[in-house]
Amino acid sequence: MASKISSDSPTLELEHALISSGAKYVAGVDEVGRGALAGPVSVGVAIVSAETEQVPTGLRDSKQISRTAREKLIAPVSAWVLEYSIGHVAASEIDQIGIVPALRLAWVRAHQQLAIKPDHVILDGKHNWLLEPESDLFTTPISDIVVPVTMKVKADASCASVSAASVLAKVARDEQMRQAALIYPDFGWEGNVGYGSSDHMAAIARLGPTDLHRKSWKLPSGPSEFGPATK
Repeated sequence: MASKISSDSPTLELEHALISSGAKYVAGVDEVGRGALAGPVSVGVAIVSAETEQVPTGLRDSKQISRTAREKLIAPVSAWVLEYSIGHVAASEIDQIGIVPALRLAWVRAHQQLAIKPDHVILDGKHNWLLEPESDLFTTPISDIVVPVTMKVKADASCASVSAASVLAKVARDEQMRQAALIYPDFGWEGNVGYGSSDHMAAIARLGPTDLHRKSWKLPSGPSEFGPATK
């Protein structure tokens, strides 16, 4: 269920301020799936420029709006931004390197897809995980990505580029989990999209984790390492 919708729409105020200070392409960056028990962690990147105006009607942080509203925004938002990309890191990789390096790797993968590279990033939150040291267990080609980062708490609600990245990444990741639910129908992923809902937790305890679960995380005890796809 979506959270209560804020009466305040996100704006391009910070993006245009950064552009006025010399940036040409500003990217809003946001992650989804960080707290899930199954499936990937995903990072969305949405680029805007001085020519980007008129924020799409209804754009909000993905957590503030319903699935239907998010999906209806995909066409106008993807047409509105200069460019966007989404990077995914699988559960098995999260188990191998940890969640923060996985976020960083998802950013690298998103960055690699971009034809237009941002020269400034707005990142939601307080912790600049884009600049975390590389994992000793899994190196990533991030050393050649040098871009200034502006941190802003609740940027996903106040900065339109970050809201766009949030919505684009959320819809893409949720669709991956709904497709996975066709293979593993017992875990309720078509609804909980991999998060720790009561039905999901009960299914893990009953059937054991699948190969899409994050086994390095604290999961309910199950009968086997890999549960069957069906009962």
